[in-house]
Amino acid sequence: METNKIDTIFNVKGKVALITGATGGFGRATAMGLALAGVKVMATGRTDEKLKPLVEEIKKAGGTAAFSAGSPIIQEDVKKIVDETIDKFGGIDLLITAAGVNKPNPIIEQPLEEWEMIMDANLKGTWLFCKEAGKVMIDQGRGGKVILLGSARGELGMANYSAYSPSKGAIHLLTKTLGCEWGKYNINVNAIAPTVFRTDLTQWMFDDQAFYKNFLNRIPIGRLGEPEDFLGTIIYLSSKASDFMTGAVLCVDGGYTAG
Repeated sequence: METNKIDTIFNVKGKVALITGATGGFGRATAMGLALAGVKVMATGRTDEKLKPLVEEIKKAGGTAAFSAGSPIIQEDVKKIVDETIDKFGGIDLLITAAGVNKPNPIIEQPLEEWEMIMDANLKGTWLFCKEAGKVMIDQGRGGKVILLGSARGELGMANYSAYSPSKGAIHLLTKTLGCEWGKYNINVNAIAPTVFRTDLTQWMFDDQAFYKNFLNRIPIGRLGEPEDFLGTIIYLSSKASDFMTGAVLCVDGGYTAG
């Protein structure tokens, strides 16, 4: 390989990224990390109140960003967000879906409405953004990168996770399906499957010392994850370095699913 190719293979500068769930733990770290790497970021979530400070923080750090609020499970909102991304930045090169929720409950106690809410937030929203942003990438004719947020729980079962685990397992199969479907368009579709990372959603796991210490016994690296731990994987999957990878689920989990 030529030296200049080695120097640029991980370069993502100038790309346009649409990031869902941008104010959550994964989304925020991804938005900040990609922006500092030279990516133009369109951050999306449900409310302006949370998105505006994030965009201001990115700009203060020297990055380029804008925001567009809307519900990820309403198709008209998703279309609006995609259209505003094109109007602002001229296209979409990267789609990263970081929105998601979880509410553990035994299946016999979990209300149907709660199960539907988790499936909608984790799966339906991802599907809609893939559908609308995928149209744009196909029409652009220059390929693209799609990175979906899966979970170690999409690979392994867990008591009281009868909504969350199936939703993430479906994300993993959506990754493989779209990898097959969009390969001819030079659109790479891959997923990241983390174990427990420190976010607002999982902070209780860090605060519950008994749970925390027990969980660490399953992780060979010996600690739970921080959002920044998967930025290298995000850069890799966003860059030319991953051009020959599609339909893959990368477990960024400290070895959790290895044993």
